[in-house]
Amino acid sequence: MRREPDWHFYRTLLAVLEHGSLSAAARDLGLTQPTVGRHIDALENSIGSQLFVRSPNGLLPTDAALELKPYAQTLAATSAALLRTASGHRDQVAGTVRISASEVIGVEVLPPILAPLMAAHPDLNIELSASDAIEDLLNREADIAVRMAEPTQDHLVGRRIGEIPLGFHAHRRYLAQHGAPLGMADLARHRLVGFDRQTAYIRTMMARFPLPDNLVFAFKSDNPLAQISAIRAGLGIGICQMGIAAQDPDLLPVLPELFRIPLDTWVVMHEGIKTARRYRVTFDALVDGLLNYTKGTVHKRRG
Repeated sequence: MRREPDWHFYRTLLAVLEHGSLSAAARDLGLTQPTVGRHIDALENSIGSQLFVRSPNGLLPTDAALELKPYAQTLAATSAALLRTASGHRDQVAGTVRISASEVIGVEVLPPILAPLMAAHPDLNIELSASDAIEDLLNREADIAVRMAEPTQDHLVGRRIGEIPLGFHAHRRYLAQHGAPLGMADLARHRLVGFDRQTAYIRTMMARFPLPDNLVFAFKSDNPLAQISAIRAGLGIGICQMGIAAQDPDLLPVLPELFRIPLDTWVVMHEGIKTARRYRVTFDALVDGLLNYTKGTVHKRRG
């Protein structure tokens, strides 16, 4: 059974037809002369016909070689078009990127970062998993993640953004009605917004950044977005990211010198996709956007 000739043999045929010698074709293709000779021999064996005859003026094509020439030229044109198409997709930012982030980061922080990215790259599609559950990057549950911890698994690459601090805040309307607490103990006389249940994460945070034992939450929710909405509505004093509060002139810091929770933030992805353009561009946009976001986390008290 005859074996289908390799495309490279036809490319070599075209080079020999153009240059008239094995040595010239070899220089053009970046191959050795013996390799070019083997390509021609293999092609002749495959088709069962001689392609060239030697003459004082070099290699002369036979009728079989001349008959193959237009088909080889078509193959060459098709191969070049294929490479251009593949290269174009490689250079474009197109396709889907799945991003994993916490609810607060996903809802409050990332959309303004993603908007200019998607405007610049209309063929880019974003899937955003806004959840406090950590998705597995190694198994590609997500392509890129914004995490509040340094990646420790092998095959993950990350860029440290820095600390995103959390602190007490309240709407200026609430503070105008109830006054501002003067110390941590003074929080007991205020309406507080907080969590409903002490999850493992909250217990860890409270162990590192303890609150007075006598605090009672007047508004409780396990959803951090609901807590932020309650603070914005003037229901009481609660904890939110300083960067989010800094974007709202009506949200004022409370006891910033006494209570602050720094969240070490990273953008992470699998090393196997870091050279693919859509992932690289999205990764870089998240890094740049979050770095700019952290610049607004120093919330100065507004009068």
